[in-house]
Amino acid sequence: MVAAARVTLLGVAYDASSSHRRGPALAPRAIREALDSGAVNGWSEMGCDTRAPGVFGDAGDIAADASPEMRERVEAGVAALLARETRPLVLGGDHSITYPVLRAMRSRHPRLAILHFDAHTDLYDEFEGDRHSHACPFARIMEEGLTDRLVQVGIRTLNAHQREQAKRFRVEVHEMKDWDDARAFAFEQPVYVSVDLDVLDPAFAPGVSHREPGGCSVRQLLRALQTVRARIVGADVVECNPAQDPVGLTPWVAAKVVRELVARMVD
Repeated sequence: MVAAARVTLLGVAYDASSSHRRGPALAPRAIREALDSGAVNGWSEMGCDTRAPGVFGDAGDIAADASPEMRERVEAGVAALLARETRPLVLGGDHSITYPVLRAMRSRHPRLAILHFDAHTDLYDEFEGDRHSHACPFARIMEEGLTDRLVQVGIRTLNAHQREQAKRFRVEVHEMKDWDDARAFAFEQPVYVSVDLDVLDPAFAPGVSHREPGGCSVRQLLRALQTVRARIVGADVVECNPAQDPVGLTPWVAAKVVRELVARMVD
C-alpha cells in the first residue's frame, strides 16, 4: 500500500511536450514489466530487497493528456504522496514532467538540491515556441527558485544559449568530456535525482528519442548514484522511448536504475 511504502512509484505516461518524436508515454508500462519480471529478483546491488513489504509501493499512473491541467495533476499527485510520508519515484514520460514534480517537492522541502543526469541541459528559455517543452524544464525550475543548487552531469550538447542560461542560473555543469569515475557528488541539502536515460551512450540504451553518442556506461551511472553523499528524497527516470529500441533493452536498463535509486532512497 502507498501509505506503508518508504518509496512509491508514480507513472506519468506523457510525451506531448516532446520534440522530434513521441514514444516516452509508453515507458511506465514497459519499465514496470521489467521491474516485475520473474527473470530477475528485486535485490539491488546495495543489498536492498526492493520487493520486500513496506519498501517500494506503486501508486499507478497520473491521467496524462495534452492539456495544461496535466501539470497540475502531476504536482497534485506528487504532493499527495509526500503527504503520506513516502518518497516519490516518478516514471516518465518526457522530461517536462520534472517541473511540476519539483513544484510539489519544493513545497515539502524548503532546502533542496537537484542532481540531474542527461546529455542535454534542458535549460532552453523556450523550444519551438513552447516554454514547457521537454527541452525547458530546468529553466522553469530555476526561474521559480525550486532548488537551491542544480548539478548537471553527462552533458554533451551545450550550445551558446544553453551556456548563457547555465551562467545566468549558476548551474554547475559537468560535461561528459570531463567525466571522472572517482568523483562523488556531495550535498548539504536533501537531493532530488533526475535521470534522463539519454545520459547513457546509445550502445547501452538505444530506446531514447534523442540519441547522443559519447555518453556514460550503465556501470558509470550506477556508481555515480551509489556514491552520492546526500539524503535522496525524490527522483525521476525519464525519456525512455520503447518504440525506438529494436531489442527492448532500455526498459530493463531503466528498471535497474530504479532499483538502485530505491536502495539509496531508503538508506
